[in-house]
Parts: sequence; C-alpha cells; structure tokens
Amino acid sequence: MDLHHVTECLDVNDADLSQSVFNNTNLASARFNQMEFSGARFNDSNMTGWLITDTNLSGAIIRDGNLSGVEISDCRLTGATVDGIAIETLLEVYRRSLGQGDPS
Repeated sequence: MDLHHVTECLDVNDADLSQSVFNNTNLASARFNQMEFSGARFNDSNMTGWLITDTNLSGAIIRDGNLSGVEISDCRLTGATVDGIAIETLLEVYRRSLGQGDPS
C-alpha cells in the first residue's frame, strides 16, 4: 500500500508493518504503545522531547547523536557503555570522587 501526501491522523491497531519505509514523514506527537521495533533503524531523525518509558533498549546502538540534556533514570545499565567505557564503572568512579562509594 502506498500512502503519499496523507495529511490526516491514522489510527493503526494490530498491524504488521514490518519492513515498511517511512521517508520525510512527520510523526510529531505520535504515540507508540506495545511496539516491536527490533532491527529498526532511525537515521537523520529529530527525536527532541521523546519520552521513552518501560522500553527494552538492550543491544541498541546510538552513534553520532546529540544527547545534550538527556536524562537516564531508574534503568538497568549492565553492559551499557559510553565511548567504550562501562557506565557502571563511570558511575563508580564518580561516586567515589564524591566520597559516596566503597573506597576499597
């Protein structure tokens, strides 16, 4: 199915849109619930103001992105890295510098 120049709201439920391609598409304020995005690729996309909750991002790769002002809280960070450095290690060193970690 081809949709070109659609300007109305779509309500899509229980659909299989795997391998679909969205180019130059405005999804501002769209809501995605119980979605399967494994293997999806977002390139040259503006995700300013996104709220991501209760979402499995394990194995995700973020490259050449702008993470200015990003807040990460109440997340499992096991195995997560920033520029090849484990986030758990970064947090441990930071907490130690504040005198909050185990000094041994």
